[in-house]
Amino acid sequence: MSQQEERLPRILIVEDDERLASLTQEYLIRNGLEVGVETDGNRAIRRIISEQPDLVVLDVMLPGADGLTICREVRPHYHHPILMLTARTDDMDQVLGLEMGADDYVAKPAQPRVLLARIRALLRRSDKIIDEDLPQRLEFDDLVIDNGGRSVLLSGEPVEFTSAEYDLLWLLASNAGRILSREDIFERLRGIEYDGQDRSIDVRISRIRPKIGDDPDNPKRIKTVRSKGYLFVKESLGN
Repeated sequence: MSQQEERLPRILIVEDDERLASLTQEYLIRNGLEVGVETDGNRAIRRIISEQPDLVVLDVMLPGADGLTICREVRPHYHHPILMLTARTDDMDQVLGLEMGADDYVAKPAQPRVLLARIRALLRRSDKIIDEDLPQRLEFDDLVIDNGGRSVLLSGEPVEFTSAEYDLLWLLASNAGRILSREDIFERLRGIEYDGQDRSIDVRISRIRPKIGDDPDNPKRIKTVRSKGYLFVKESLGN
């Protein structure tokens, strides 16, 4: 086995509560991860961009720069998963975090087992697992999705997606013509059951639509099917 295959996934925890960060770090290390800790928001921005960890666990409330600011600042330079820690009751934090480019969130106080499960699910997603039965390049008129390189072209121009946005787009596009419920999407992308209230899928869809040339007010490519879920339209849209 090569050294690269043996390398442990590198996680950076950005959390100003040093005791909590240390306990979380110890738990994750015991479970086979390499973990660093950063307590200051401004330093975290520099470290995430320079060190390029495999995943960032990011608290919303931080001194220096808060988690939402960090997410927005690093996203153009960092394309690995970001898992946000949010206040249990603050739905707005969760939605804003996803809009800034976070891939998932866990409400605080987070049980270590839950945190570990979410981290592993995000790492599995970003491993670019290839399904041999599926074509790895999908074309829909002027939209081209290449799963080999995880790249998207619209009218020949590359379009930037966060890893979570790309995963959702690929899931919908590779099931074009089929309605996928929120439960289906949740289970496939996050490995957990849909609780009936989580808005992360809807937020992500609203960010994807304009990126693929879809009118958010009258979408033709990704349609919302009332009470059922989402449908990626298979047929040519024409002009």
